[in-house]
This record gives sequence, structure tokens and C-alpha cells, in this order.
Amino acid sequence: MSSVPARTGRQRQRYEDNLRLVSGCIPYRWRKDNKDQVGETEGIIEVLMVSSPKRDDLVFPKGGWEDDETVTEAACREALEEAGVKGILREIPLGIWEFRSKSSQDLCSIEGGCRGYMFALEVTEELETWPEQTNHARQWLNIKEAFRLSRYDWMCNALEEFMRVMEEDRKREKQEENVDHPSILVADVSECQSMSPNCYKRSSTMQHHAMPSKANLMSRASREIAIHFGY
Repeated sequence: MSSVPARTGRQRQRYEDNLRLVSGCIPYRWRKDNKDQVGETEGIIEVLMVSSPKRDDLVFPKGGWEDDETVTEAACREALEEAGVKGILREIPLGIWEFRSKSSQDLCSIEGGCRGYMFALEVTEELETWPEQTNHARQWLNIKEAFRLSRYDWMCNALEEFMRVMEEDRKREKQEENVDHPSILVADVSECQSMSPNCYKRSSTMQHHAMPSKANLMSRASREIAIHFGY
């Protein structure tokens, strides 16, 4: 078992508007797939989900944001504790979602409400053991499987925004290749700021896109994105 203990208790838990503040991430990796029609190897994206104790579902790593850490540090800590992964975190969140806890044994607040910040985390290291391994088994999934297994609307919304961000990255990299600019690998840790022993944070110079409204998140998936990710 991991020598790094998981945090317990809620003495340092942050609340806002009587909602428990939660931070989490969508861990992802690129897997090489078969060659396409022109003989080039395609990259297929996979996301990591973890099982929930005492419930038959899969979720993305997330947990309480505490008052002695930043929201990005909390996301990295939860990825390590629940999924046993480290990586490079995008400092711009995918979005902020409010949802209600489905478990009476794990209420987010008196009313059971949570406000969750979700990030994208490119996994660079998978640990063989991790603090909450007995409660959370991890599973790599393609995008279509992840959508099918996401039981809650907020998870589908976060995954939808994640797809949009990944597609924008793909287009940007193709534009850089067309003008013979050297591509910047996301996994190049030298380009990233060390945030904690668990995670690096990209020093982003990208334009910050306005967060879409909750009502529009699911409707913004374009056919082009759906085809690219095999959904």
C-alpha cells in the first residue's frame, strides 16, 4: 500500500454559499492506434475513471478543496489519492459545476450541495499502489465508453468540455506543423511549472476561452469532434 496517507476529515474543508467546494480532474493519455489511410499512426485519447465505494458506478477523481491548498493542488492530490496517477495539469479549469451528492453517507453540505472545479490532467506516471486503492479501482476508457458510464449530467458536461479543449489543441498543433514551427509536447515537463511533488502545471499562454453556460455545454459538441474521438 502507498506510504502517502490520504487526507481524512473535513476540518479544513472550504465552503461557499453553503456549498462544499470540490476539486477534481479528468486524467487522460494518448494511445497509439492503427495506421490511417496515408500510413500515419493515429493517436486515440483515453480517460481514467475510478470506482465508487459501495456504489456500482465509475467517476472521475475528485474531493474536497481544503483551505491550505490551491484548487489546482487539490485536483492533483485527489488524482494521486483516488487514482494513483501524477501528471501535468492544465491551470485553466474545464468548468465549474454544481451538483448534489447521491450518497446520504457522504453529504457535501447540510443540503448535500457541491460546487466542483474540474481540470484536465495528462498522466505521466501511474503508481502501482496508492492511498485509496482499496476503495477506488481505476479503469482506462475510450471517450464513447466514458460517456456511456457517466451517470450524472455534470460528468457528461465536463467530459464534453474536455473534448472541446482537446480538439482545439489538435487543431493548434496542425497549424504549427503547417508553418514549420516546432511543436511543444504537453508531456515536456521542462515547459511546465512544478506545483507539487504530485503534479506539474502548464504555464499556459493560450487564450482563455469563456466558460459555456450549463445549458449549452452538451449542445456544443460538433460533428467534427465526435468523429475524431470515435463517439
